[in-house]
Amino acid sequence: MLETNLKHIVTADEHQKFINENENVMICCGRMSPMCIPVYGIMEKLKPKYQHVKFRDMEFDSPESHVIRNTPECRGFIGIPFTVYYKKGKLVKATTSIQSMEQITTILDTQFGTSYENR
Repeated sequence: MLETNLKHIVTADEHQKFINENENVMICCGRMSPMCIPVYGIMEKLKPKYQHVKFRDMEFDSPESHVIRNTPECRGFIGIPFTVYYKKGKLVKATTSIQSMEQITTILDTQFGTSYENR
C-alpha cells in the first residue's frame, strides 16, 4: 500500500467503478519514489481547491494497475508515475514522470474547469 494521505484504489474493479461513478478523476499510479512523492503531495494540496475532482492513488507494481499501465495513452511511457485524468469514465489526459503544481493545475483547469478559488 502506498503511504500517502490520498485514498487508494487497489483493484481493477475498484478503478472501473470509481471512474464510472465520478465525473472528474485524477489517479496517480506510482511508487514511494522521488519522482512520485511530489505528485502525491501536490494532489493532497489541490484536493480542497478542486472539490469537483476526485483524487486517488494506485500502486504501480500491483498486477491490478494494468488498467492504467496498459492503456494506449500510457503504453509508451517510461518514467513513473503515470498520472491519468478521467472525465465521465473516459481517459482524457495522461502524463508520465514528475509534474509541477503548474503543470497539474493547467491540466485540471483544461479538462475539468478551474478551482473554486479561481472562479
